[in-house]
Amino acid sequence: MGSAAVALTAAAGVASADPMDAIINTTCNYGQVIAALNASDPAAAQQLNSSPMAQSYIQRFLASPPAKRQQMAQQIQGMPAAQQYINDINQVAVTCNNF
Repeated sequence: MGSAAVALTAAAGVASADPMDAIINTTCNYGQVIAALNASDPAAAQQLNSSPMAQSYIQRFLASPPAKRQQMAQQIQGMPAAQQYINDINQVAVTCNNF
């Protein structure tokens, strides 16, 4: 899985009780997530655009119900490399509905 996929599922939600709530419960679609990522971190968006595996993972994540998203997010949280993407994912989670 690419780093951008990790970025989109690593963590989210500035004001959430659980830092994962915003991304797990998002109503944003793939296009909105990508637009928000392009706006907040074009380099991460470029990484995502160059990784079909990451794109597929994000699409599966967004198409899944919250319980499955929770499971997927917990798996990603176990990856140390994901920690560097927390700021990106916070920004995407709180802004994607604007796109």
